[in-house]
Amino acid sequence: MALNSTTSNVDVTTLRHAVRGAVLAPGDERWDVERTPWNLAVEQHPALIVVPQSSHDVQAAVLFAAANGLRVAAQGTGHGVGPLGDLSDTVLIRTHDLGGVEIDAEARQARVGAGVLWEEVVGPAAEHGLVALHGSSPDVGVVGYTLGGGMGWLARKYGMAANAVTAIEVVTADGEFHRVDHTHERDLFFALRGGGGNFGVVTAMEFELFPLELAFAGWLIWDWQESERVLAAWRDWTETTPDEVTSVGRILQLPPIEQIPEFLRGRNLVVVEIAYMGDEASGRELLAPLLALEPEISTVAMMPAAGLVRLHADPEGNTPGIGDGALIASLPDEAIAAIVAAGGPGSGSPFISLELRQLGGALGRPAERAGAASHFDGRFMQFAVGLPFTPEMAEAIDSHLDLLSDAVEPWRAAQNYVNFAERQADSESFYLGSTHDRLREIRERFDPTDLFQSNHRIQPAGSDW
Repeated sequence: MALNSTTSNVDVTTLRHAVRGAVLAPGDERWDVERTPWNLAVEQHPALIVVPQSSHDVQAAVLFAAANGLRVAAQGTGHGVGPLGDLSDTVLIRTHDLGGVEIDAEARQARVGAGVLWEEVVGPAAEHGLVALHGSSPDVGVVGYTLGGGMGWLARKYGMAANAVTAIEVVTADGEFHRVDHTHERDLFFALRGGGGNFGVVTAMEFELFPLELAFAGWLIWDWQESERVLAAWRDWTETTPDEVTSVGRILQLPPIEQIPEFLRGRNLVVVEIAYMGDEASGRELLAPLLALEPEISTVAMMPAAGLVRLHADPEGNTPGIGDGALIASLPDEAIAAIVAAGGPGSGSPFISLELRQLGGALGRPAERAGAASHFDGRFMQFAVGLPFTPEMAEAIDSHLDLLSDAVEPWRAAQNYVNFAERQADSESFYLGSTHDRLREIRERFDPTDLFQSNHRIQPAGSDW
């Protein structure tokens, strides 16, 4: 079977015999469907695609790639695929058929297959009064999100999702299957919890759940002309909040489309999003300084904790997006003014969303028995994104991301965050202290030939290519 100019001599017959799932070459039925990531702004053209039905299929695909001089990239949904790069010499393993959610309510644990989305975990956990450390979008894959760290609405209380993981099932570059945890292959377990897809193909994951049935949560909304005043007051407010509060300050330019509620459709807004793990009375007391700013609309109320997975109102379903983020060390008035000038009224910004996520709390402290992603050495996480429906829009978004990056440079922390770095970045920037050196050594041990292709490559120790 001819594949492309770089893999024209590869015969996939043996792989098709070894794999129960689909093995697709260019031109096959389903090829275009399977090569398309969630982020429609990125075109993927791999050498082959494997859609495994089991860990055995993954093992066969990894061994086949290694034997034929190809690389391997694992992908569940394909949200943050921008930095993945050229896949022409790569077997793309789409893990979406590796499903299954098991909830052990007594142990407060969940086990999921690599293809599971957060929405599939939230509902079953809620039946037992439990929550997971999910992200801000229901159709993000559990595994990809967690391998990058994972920062959601409960993060200031419980830290990153990666450090709630109790076991991982993974296939390494030698085709071997491992179940790793705090007592088995501890180095590999450390690396997977924050090191992204550099160390193997994860087929399943187990993690802690936490008791929470209700939350006091919602949006406070003003016209975007109030952006500087609201964001400064919100910044001051974050300095007093307990760890049970996580919040976001956000400038939105909402398109006039049916997916947007009619009362917000086509409007430009500044928003503060809040999730509080407490009761309404104490929540309203906490919110008093922000309510004093007289928001035009407030949706903050008691809600089922399961509803937090949609609180951020991220688009669901395949969507084009170009974005990037930065860790912000401090946010003085001058920084807020610079951010508003770059993304607020009169800026000409093409961003649909420019947000600042509150850090601190458990996110600012070294986690006990942490993986590679332990905590953040900064106070806020900034992320901006636009929807490139035309090439001209894509160019404008890219250009404005550069402008925003320059604007926040004086207050940027040295550290970066894997899940919000949607442009190429030096992998060393994601890790504190000697963690990056340790990850390179672990990669040398488990993948010395650089078989696995990940969004942000961690170079094996001793290699220089």
